Amino acid sequence: MLVLVEVDDRVATVTLNRPEARNAISGELHRELEDAVIELDGRDDVGCMVLTGADPAFCAGMDMKSLATELRSVQQNRQSTPLRYVGMLPPHDTPIIAAINGPTVTGGLELAMCCDFMIASERARFADTHARVGAMPGGGMTIRLPQLVGIDRARRMSFTGDYIDAETARDWGLVVEVVAHDSLLPRARELAATVAAVPAENVRELRRMYDEIGALAGPEAWLTESAWSRKWMAERFDQSRLTSERERIVARGRAQSSGLDGE
Repeated sequence: MLVLVEVDDRVATVTLNRPEARNAISGELHRELEDAVIELDGRDDVGCMVLTGADPAFCAGMDMKSLATELRSVQQNRQSTPLRYVGMLPPHDTPIIAAINGPTVTGGLELAMCCDFMIASERARFADTHARVGAMPGGGMTIRLPQLVGIDRARRMSFTGDYIDAETARDWGLVVEVVAHDSLLPRARELAATVAAVPAENVRELRRMYDEIGALAGPEAWLTESAWSRKWMAERFDQSRLTSERERIVARGRAQSSGLDGE
């Protein structure tokens, strides 16, 4: 199996499993990953997914050996085939956290950025080498990278092909957290469990809002969010949950605040 799946207490861990090729994305691996995401997204016992790679890498990008030897006519035919979906992952409503355990390059970086957010091991490294190999990004690089790190830093990464380390990635906003390598999966699963504990309908609706409104700008974005909110509050808002959750939310906020004060 090129993609391993483990489900425990509403958290699914999905592992790219081609360590000898640094988890490079072959056609077969991509099909297995697509099938896994679709299957898990349809399960009631999965509230969040964690996507990672078998050490030592998260993902080295597309399988360059295969691309270098593939018949040019096959490549051209593939490029003329209509897209089934945009990005590196099939459409899904269940949140996916990327747990970046090592080098994450080009198509691998696009794959990671298709997740909802990333946390990284201290061993993580990131690069975009599209220009160096003469390929153009088609998995969201020119969209997501500027959103996360800013247009000038994105251009620097893409034009030079230089790597940035985990600390720089965190400082730039590419990843939200850096942890010790051995703590990566436990921490990712902890975050995923927190997401999975929230009613799935609420998280999925909010995720749809982020996806759709994130593509808009200016007054259109504000008006769309307002219309979406008003429809939800009028038709689907659960007042009883607000009442029952209020004290728990306040207590959790106090506990987290005191933890920050002690750092």
